[in-house]
This record gives sequence, C-alpha cells and structure tokens, in this order.
Amino acid sequence: MSTPMLLSIQVGLPAQHGADHISKKSWESGIFKFPVEGRIWLDSINLKGDGQSDLENHGGPFRAVLSYSADLYSMWREELGRADLSYGMFGENFTISGLDETTVCLGDVYQIGQAQVRVSQPRFPCWKLARRCGIKDLTARVDEKMRGGWYQQVLKEGYVEAGDAVQLLERSYPHFPIQRIFELGAERTSDPKAAAELATIPALTDEWREVFAEYAAK
Repeated sequence: MSTPMLLSIQVGLPAQHGADHISKKSWESGIFKFPVEGRIWLDSINLKGDGQSDLENHGGPFRAVLSYSADLYSMWREELGRADLSYGMFGENFTISGLDETTVCLGDVYQIGQAQVRVSQPRFPCWKLARRCGIKDLTARVDEKMRGGWYQQVLKEGYVEAGDAVQLLERSYPHFPIQRIFELGAERTSDPKAAAELATIPALTDEWREVFAEYAAK
C-alpha cells in the first residue's frame, strides 16, 4: 500500500460574494481556497494566509485544518459532469491521496512535513459548499455520501508543503473511522454505547462530545 501524500495545499480569507443562480442574496465566506506553492507555515489555528468567517462552526484549535481525499475527485468529476473540478473545490486546506473518510479515524495523529496533526471530527457540509461550486444540490449529495472530509487539530506547528508524506504516528480509536462518526452524528444509525464512548474522547471537539452525550442519554 502506497504512502498517503499531501498533493495540494489551499488557503483563502473570508470575502464577500454576490448573488448567483442559487440565491439572490450576497454572502460572506472563507470557503474559496486556492492552491499555494512552497513551504507554508501551519500554526495552532490556521495555515498562513487562511481564515474563516463563521468561527462558530469553522476554525479554532480543533478545526485548524480541513482535509479532503484526492481520491474522491475523479468520482465527483464524473458524477457532476465537471471535468474542471480542481483541488480545493470542497473548501479543503489539504488534499490528500491514499486516505478518505473510511480509512481516517478519530484521534489519528499524522506527521506532515514538520507539523503533527490529530483528527478531531468529520466535516458536516453546509449550504456554502453548494454556492461555492455553483451546484444547488451538492451539499445534499456530499451529505448523503458522508464524504465531507475531516478536521484536524495541530499538535506541533511547522512548515508543510505539497508533496509531503502523510505518515500515521498514532491510532487510538480504530473502531471510529470518520464515516462512522458522521453516520452517528447525523443519527442515521443508533448506537448509545458508541455515543457514550465518543462523549468521553478528548480528541473529539467539545461540541460533538456534548452532542454524543445527549444521544447516549436518550
């Protein structure tokens, strides 16, 4: 099995966007991410040059980096009829080959360049993804497939660069791949025992530990 690789890095700052064919309302978002070359500094909150507008649902120490599987792009290009679908279109910072929501687990620690990151939660896509790509039902499609990507917390700051290997250093919760947490969080399956365990895992974001504590108590 080949080593997972960081194929592309994208950053972008919040900006105002005008009305479009999906909505007549203008909107603000940092979901537009664009490729950068060379070494990029990753600190505990963001990549240099990156930012988020909705800090309640994005960003912060537990969601410093959003990663997405490069291996899924060919599927999306075919399904959506969009040969121009380039890395970063899903709003991700890291586009990584060899990993996806079925193989990445909560709490996984990865070495990428000089930095170390830990997987903290699935990414639940919002309406801004559809508007970013100009595809009205894209958010619903991504949600249905449970292919939103995953957030990571920075354990060790450092420089990262496209072409860096993504090396797994630690796997504490192999029974909680990201797709399973998405499924549980979206209440598509009921497993009070799993929810109770998730509520106690410190690697998971505080908000989601509270959600799972509520699920376990039902």
